[in-house]
Amino acid sequence: MQMNSGLALAGFVLAALAAASSGVVFRPGAWYLTLRKPGWTPRPWVFPVVWTPLYIAIALSGWLAWRETGLFVLPFAAYGVQLLLNAGWSAVFFGLHRPDLALGEIVLLWLSILATIVGFAPVSAAAAWLLVPYLAWVTVAALLNATVWRLNADTLARV
Repeated sequence: MQMNSGLALAGFVLAALAAASSGVVFRPGAWYLTLRKPGWTPRPWVFPVVWTPLYIAIALSGWLAWRETGLFVLPFAAYGVQLLLNAGWSAVFFGLHRPDLALGEIVLLWLSILATIVGFAPVSAAAAWLLVPYLAWVTVAALLNATVWRLNADTLARV
């Protein structure tokens, strides 16, 4: 059982790294620098400092829930969806330069994180609580996404 548990943990870490890799591929770049942003926009160095422990928590959360019950369908469907949406946001916002579509995508991400928390809670309180900072950060990111879109809607509509 211990070897299976270690392999499962490695699998959850790899899944989180796969989601994180989108942020490495689709970076802010020159386009993002030209956009108007609110004064409360975090400095660029904040993002990796925040995201690194969040991805670790996402992996640990999945692993803890898995240890309790295995891959029970509904909560892990939400878990998989949130990983896919997490990976997709950078591609939509930075890759496609579409803050409008990215806002819709991040709302779905937020909902899928919440669904994962709700699904994990009865099985592992620790797994559920590990995702709460992730939900909080995605809330901030969604507000930033919405504000950037609003501040730049006139320019973005012409592109």
